[in-house]
Amino acid sequence: MSKPIVAVVGRPNVGKSTLFNQIGKKKLSIVDDMPGVTRDRIYMDAEWLNHEFTLVDTGGIELDSNDSMLNSIRAQAKIAIDEADVILFVVDGRAGLTTSDEEIARVLRHANKPIVVAVNKIDHINLEDNVYEFYNLGLGDPIGISATNALNLGDLLDAVTNSFPTVEDDLHEADEIRIAVIGRPNVGKSSLVNKMLGEERVIVSDVPGTTRDAIDTHFVKDGIKFTLIDTAGMRRKAKVELPVERYSVMRSLRAIDRADVVLMMIEAPVGITEQDAKIAGYAHDSGKGCVIVVNKWDIFPDKHDRSTNRFTDELRVKLGFLQYAPVLYASALTGQRVNRVTELVKFVADQQAMRIQTSILNELLRDAVSVNPPPSKKGKQLKIYFMTQADICPPRFILFVNEPELFHFSYVRFLENRLRETFGFEGAPLKFVIRKRGADEEV
Repeated sequence: MSKPIVAVVGRPNVGKSTLFNQIGKKKLSIVDDMPGVTRDRIYMDAEWLNHEFTLVDTGGIELDSNDSMLNSIRAQAKIAIDEADVILFVVDGRAGLTTSDEEIARVLRHANKPIVVAVNKIDHINLEDNVYEFYNLGLGDPIGISATNALNLGDLLDAVTNSFPTVEDDLHEADEIRIAVIGRPNVGKSSLVNKMLGEERVIVSDVPGTTRDAIDTHFVKDGIKFTLIDTAGMRRKAKVELPVERYSVMRSLRAIDRADVVLMMIEAPVGITEQDAKIAGYAHDSGKGCVIVVNKWDIFPDKHDRSTNRFTDELRVKLGFLQYAPVLYASALTGQRVNRVTELVKFVADQQAMRIQTSILNELLRDAVSVNPPPSKKGKQLKIYFMTQADICPPRFILFVNEPELFHFSYVRFLENRLRETFGFEGAPLKFVIRKRGADEEV
């Protein structure tokens, strides 16, 4: 089931990024008093009272500005509003209700989405009466908060989560493999889907944003049931003139949440971009199996026998967290190697569903420790007593130790490499939990 999406919107300098950071408890957005600091949307998974959701920070909206950068920010925020399940409208309680707030409110009403009004900077009892002015927006009961001091955030998040859409079961057959086709706009996602299906089931166009929504398509190949989720690199907006890379891919986030395996598409002539890394990173963090499809290989310049090796080396450097993902060089246009996609997807799905017996895991652990003893610090030696596999899809392992803080990241990677050398787990991210006396830390 994909997580609800909450877009944090408002005019510049009302405290959106500060609120975003407080809710997510991470410092991901730049906080500065200068308007325009947050230029692109930023995504973060958050949770409140067992409600998981994706929070989206946006740049400040200035509806009447002719400045090109502010227009770009406004367009970014509009996309976030279109995609959101709930809109968190932040206003400045110290400055009071402004004409810009009223204009933004009129735009938000047309979105036909649940709206929660957060009156920020109410950090003193003398300012509480300032909240009432914002009833004039006609968007329901405004909630006074202080993002800086985390005051009244509980009431705000209660209002947000109570506005989530009714949860619908996202059930699928146990033997069905769901594939999310993800990547930047115009890398050939729809073309790949059509070539895999052998028919024009979705619109194919070289105009980024043709695919407005995720489209689920069911098919059977070699007796195996698959569902393809084709996703938009960006939404089509006729009047938006932003570089493609400035658009984030909220629909891809939804699709990744629902998928078993993702096809991460890279455009060969363009190479690996920062946006590719962001999209692939979300799939990795979500624990999804992954196959990297390098598309448009038929028009890659200066091809020769070693070009795939060089490109793969570049992939492994720029997408270092996806060392485990198999790479397929293909052309959705000509059909080159497209017939191998479902074969690789099935292979990765089997790999991430693999379960290893505890006795075999601990035999591997003993061998690994004898080859490379656990680290020590200030005379204290890390001892690993036991390892067991707790889950699959993704495979999750629990290690019981004497002192979790001694378990260095590099030693986790050493054990991961030994597991992969022995059992494979190709295409599957591995998760580790380091545990002592009931307390655990996931790495």
